[in-house]
Amino acid sequence: MSFSKIVSLRVSLIVLVIAATSAPLAAEKKLPPPPPAHAKAPVPAVTDEYIHKEFGENCSLLGGPPQFVGDLDGDGVDDLIVAGRCKNPLADQAEYGFRVTDPYDSFLGFGDVKVTSTFASDVPDRKGVCLLIVHGVGPEAWRSDKPKPKFLLINLPFKTLSVKRLEMKKKTVLGIYMEEKDEGEATSSVLFWDGKKYRYQLLGADLE
Repeated sequence: MSFSKIVSLRVSLIVLVIAATSAPLAAEKKLPPPPPAHAKAPVPAVTDEYIHKEFGENCSLLGGPPQFVGDLDGDGVDDLIVAGRCKNPLADQAEYGFRVTDPYDSFLGFGDVKVTSTFASDVPDRKGVCLLIVHGVGPEAWRSDKPKPKFLLINLPFKTLSVKRLEMKKKTVLGIYMEEKDEGEATSSVLFWDGKKYRYQLLGADLE
């Protein structure tokens, strides 16, 4: 066999080896998951009867802010987001199986919810205001009678609420956007699920 044929054969062999090894690598490179569907309003709307069932008689709906349904935790099942007003939620969380969290004060460096739950607002209309979130389970999602992860978020200074897509480093999720009042007047922020808990992130101030 001539020298040129040997070289040509070796080159062909190298090309085949490179192609064989690069194909699995290309297959292993995962595409980012598709963005979640846009949030919508629950139909029919949630009533105090549902809130009492899931969070106890000390909680009720807060009139004004809209109600939302959307996949916050990325599991493909719709979750419920509503504004509420609750008295002494720590006393009811074990009975009704929800978790009291304070993403806002955790962001500010205060991590103990037993302490931050005592940070009551001086404004009567703001006392007990909270955000109620129910993660959906199975085909009936958040309306299911099965035990569901439930969260009661306290001390959030929201004036308005909206649920929209939030772009993260590796994927797009649904975030709970807030226009703030009181201490955070004229600023906006967002809450999002990080896989373990809800986190607060400041977005900035209005330019007006």
